[in-house]
Amino acid sequence: MKVHHLALGARDIERVAGFYRDLLGLREVCRHHEPGGALRSIWLDLGGPVLMIERTEEPARRVQGIGAGPFLLALAAAPSERRALEKSLGASGFPVDSRTKHTIYFRDPEGNRIAISSYPLEERHNDTKR
Repeated sequence: MKVHHLALGARDIERVAGFYRDLLGLREVCRHHEPGGALRSIWLDLGGPVLMIERTEEPARRVQGIGAGPFLLALAAAPSERRALEKSLGASGFPVDSRTKHTIYFRDPEGNRIAISSYPLEERHNDTKR
C-alpha cells in the first residue's frame, strides 16, 4: 500500500496552504468550496499523495516531541535543499525548533510540527530486504 493523502485541519486555510506552497514549493492541485462559496480546502501535491488543508474551527494542537497519533509531517529534501530551506524559513519567521544530522524541525503557521529530512531511507530500506 501507499499513502493516498494526508489532511491537516487549519483555521486559516489560505495562510497554511500558502506556507506549504510558497515556502516549501508544493504545487497547488485544487480548491474546494462549500455550496455557499466559502473555501473548504486547498489540496497540494506531495509528489504522489496529496496534502489536504481542510477548514476547521478546532483550536490548534501543539505537539511537543512525540505525541499520540499523528504528530509530524516529514518532507524529503537533498542536504543542500534542506540548508537553503532552513535559511528561507528563518528569514520568513519560521525558525528551526531542533535538528539532527539529517533533519530540521520547525512549525507551520498553525503550530503543526514539520520536518525537512535528507535521511537516506533507500539504504535503510535495502538493508531490511536482505
